[in-house]
Amino acid sequence: MSLKDLLHPKSEGATFVRDIILILLVVAGIGIVLFGVSGTWPALVAVESGSMEPNLPTYSLVFVVDENRFGDWMTQDEAEAADTHKVFNEYGDVIVYQPNGMKGVTPIIHRAITTVTKEEAQALGFTGDAAHSGVITKGDNEITNPYPDQFGSFPSYGISRMEPVKEEWIVGKAVFAIPLIGWVPLHIIESILIAAAVIICIEIVSRIVSKRKSRKR
Repeated sequence: MSLKDLLHPKSEGATFVRDIILILLVVAGIGIVLFGVSGTWPALVAVESGSMEPNLPTYSLVFVVDENRFGDWMTQDEAEAADTHKVFNEYGDVIVYQPNGMKGVTPIIHRAITTVTKEEAQALGFTGDAAHSGVITKGDNEITNPYPDQFGSFPSYGISRMEPVKEEWIVGKAVFAIPLIGWVPLHIIESILIAAAVIICIEIVSRIVSKRKSRKR
């Protein structure tokens, strides 16, 4: 199929191929723009649980940027001391990080509470390689997350204890969120089926309307 055929399709098959290519190009273009603005990847993350409610409800779609983009990030302690920098209704930045530096797992989006030195980490009970400086994090939901992450376990990740978050484990900081839209990437199969059903319904209605118009003529 030549470029001319794609630009000016003469059959339904060629039209379908053209539309698919255009969609892929648009998606790629959006991805490039998002990366250019955010400076990190992924630039969009979906909130899977209620650990950040009510400030970041479940299924929120969050835009993430490099942690030092648009100004250095701040912990809750630093922001409270300066009486500035409220993010999602509370002091301090909400960061996205890789739990214990694990690759290929869903990152965690929680608020940066404070930073600790290696000595302070040891005082908290961390030993060996886990005794390192880093960030103490916590979910905003006081019911489900009454304690910082580093005082609890994360069985779903196979983690018996979360370590202080190293700088290199931070994916980025959350800037703004859109409620509910995050449901789509978290339920991609259902979303595709719903979209397909809507398209089919529109097509059926369109044909019925078209037939009725033809009969009236």
